[in-house]
Formats: sequence, C-alpha cells, structure tokens
Amino acid sequence: MNETEAKEYLASMPGARLDYPFGPDTAVYRAANDKLFALIAEGSQPLRISLKCDPNLAELLRDKYESVLPGYHLNKRHWITVLVTGQLTDDDIRDLARHSFELVNA
Repeated sequence: MNETEAKEYLASMPGARLDYPFGPDTAVYRAANDKLFALIAEGSQPLRISLKCDPNLAELLRDKYESVLPGYHLNKRHWITVLVTGQLTDDDIRDLARHSFELVNA
C-alpha cells in the first residue's frame, strides 16, 4: 500500500473528511462526528499511518509485529502507528483502518 492508496481508502469511509490541523505534513482523517480516526505522516519512508485501536488488540499487534508501534504523539494505549513495510498486508491495514473508524463511531 502506498500513500495515495491509503489516503483514498481512508477518504472512502462514510462521512470521512481530510484536515491538516497539525500542519502540512500530517494528513488527519476525521469521522462525521469530528473525531480523529487516522493520521498519515505525508512523505514518510516507510509510510506511517496512525490508527485508533482497541487496547488489547494494540498490545497483541505490537507484540507480534515490529512494524506496529505505540501511537506516535498519541495516547499509547489507544493508538498504534503502523509502518507500511510489507510485514502487514494491505488487507490487514485496511482492516485496522476500518476498526479505527468503527471505534470512533461507536
């Protein structure tokens, strides 16, 4: 998954909107209720995507994959940052993005 594909997928969530409250290098995706569900560090190599995540799942993912880190500049318990290195499949990343979106809309 590249940056363009990730952005297109995040923007396809119902009611999602793109915002840049932290400056031009951080794409922030908000649900219709204005809650953040994803952030992309634009131009990062490897691509970094931060997503809201159930704390138990986040812990399991961080233990299993070295490309899943605590949320960068976010609540470390409720957010993860995924380095898109190929360790997780594109479908895995899409599933995590959908999970994040569903958490903020619960």
